[in-house]
Amino acid sequence: DIIPQPLLDQYLSMTDPARAQTVDTEIAKHCAYSLPGVALTLGRQNWHCLKDTYETLASDVQWKVRRTLAFSIHELAVILGDQLTAADLVPIFNGFLKDLDEVRIGVLKHLYDFLKLLHADKRREYLYQLQEFVVTDNSRNWRFRYELAEQLILILELYNPNDVYDYLRHIALTLCSDKVSEVRWISFKLVVAILQKFYANSANTLGLNFINELVVRFRHCSKWVGRQAFAFICQVG
Repeated sequence: DIIPQPLLDQYLSMTDPARAQTVDTEIAKHCAYSLPGVALTLGRQNWHCLKDTYETLASDVQWKVRRTLAFSIHELAVILGDQLTAADLVPIFNGFLKDLDEVRIGVLKHLYDFLKLLHADKRREYLYQLQEFVVTDNSRNWRFRYELAEQLILILELYNPNDVYDYLRHIALTLCSDKVSEVRWISFKLVVAILQKFYANSANTLGLNFINELVVRFRHCSKWVGRQAFAFICQVG
């Protein structure tokens, strides 16, 4: 009743490989790009009409199609709500996390937006996986690591101080020693944000332990770049 059935059928048929060969090789990408808008129009109660098409697109052999979905999965999660997101989008999201960097960057750019929509127990499952973002297919892809640091500054609010200390602290320290200065700079801000998180939540012991670790690792570093990092962290703080 929302849109004419023939129009919906035409849209769903865009994932047919035969159409890509005879009509437009980019047709699956166009379909992926439009999917959040179609889902919004149909409403979450009619998600079942699109679910199979979405899963087909998410496993498309063209990385550009998967990348398009990765960039919009957080928008689709808002449309579908937490239950459908947990059931139908989280498995797709997990697949994108292990995909090519060109696809993973779509997930990474809106990582906070997606994680904040999940229930706390489901969100905790991603704590260990976050460190996998430090490793990229191409080590020269420094913008990937920069984006990770930016997202982690936002993500800090989603986890308790102990989880931040046990999982996110290690990532921050790794990024602070990155070969690219832009990545190091944003990572210094991440370190200060972590310290602020500890003291704002009265986790003074964790804060003190982290400060001592920064002193040992950077203040007393044998290389000047490490000591410079400590000075910059103090400046940001």
